[in-house]
Parts: sequence; structure tokens; C-alpha cells
Amino acid sequence: MFDLSGRVAIVTGASRGLGREDALTLARAGADVVITDVLVEDDP
Repeated sequence: MFDLSGRVAIVTGASRGLGREDALTLARAGADVVITDVLVEDDP
């Protein structure tokens, strides 16, 4: 594993799937992680 202590990672699309796993992996490696995602709802 690698050490990312003191580093910041920004992960887009991090609410599910690969983005989520990437964010978790970076956090486990010590990075401060900022996650973003967009929920688009259909209009009724």
C-alpha cells in the first residue's frame, strides 16, 4: 500500500461504484478525501 498522509484527493462520482471504491481506497491510504456526486431526478 502507499502512504497519502497529508495529501488531498477529490473524487467525482463517489456515491457508488468505482468512484466510491476509489474514495475509500484513498482514505485508507491516509488521504483527506473530498467526494462529490450529482443526483438527477426525473420531473414527474
